[in-house]
Amino acid sequence: MTTAGGHMSHHTTSRVQPVVPMTRRVITGGLLVLLGLWGGLVPFLGPRFGYAYTPDTAWMWTWGRLWLEILPAVGAILGGLGIAFATSRAAGLAAGWLAAAAGAWFVLGPTLSALWTGGPSDAGQPVGATTVTRLVQEIGFFSGLGVVILFLGAVAVGRFSMIGRPATAASAGR
Repeated sequence: MTTAGGHMSHHTTSRVQPVVPMTRRVITGGLLVLLGLWGGLVPFLGPRFGYAYTPDTAWMWTWGRLWLEILPAVGAILGGLGIAFATSRAAGLAAGWLAAAAGAWFVLGPTLSALWTGGPSDAGQPVGATTVTRLVQEIGFFSGLGVVILFLGAVAVGRFSMIGRPATAASAGR
C-alpha cells in the first residue's frame, strides 16, 4: 500500500476469516443434540422394540447406563448446544472438544468399563437373536454413534480453530 507521499506503508491489511456461518453451526450442533438424545434415550426406549442391551427392560436404571450412555449423551447434547450458539471462538472450541470427548467415550467406554467391573463390560450384552442384529445394536448404541459424534465434534473444532487467523496470500484468492 502506497501513502500519499509515495512511501510504502509498513502496515499491511490482512483479511480476517469470518466466523463460522450460523447455518453450519446450527446444523452441526443440531445433529449433535439429536445424536445425544438418541444415545441417552435408546437404552430406555429400545427394549420396547427389541433393540436393547442387557438388562433388556425399558426404563431400568443401572450404573452402566449412567456412565456409558447418559453422561456421554449429556456431553454430546451440551456440546451441540454450545456449538450452535457459540458467540466466541473459545466457546465454540470448548463445545467442540466436549462433543468429541463424548463421542470418544461412547466408543471406548464399554471396553474401558472392564477396568472397574473387573470382568465383562458394564454396558451389558446386545440381546439380538442373530449376529447381524447384535452388530446393529452395537453400532447404534456405542461404536457407530460415538464415531459420528466424535467426527462432528472434530469438524466443529476445526472450524472454530480457524476463526480470527489472518488469511495468507495463497488463501486470499480462494
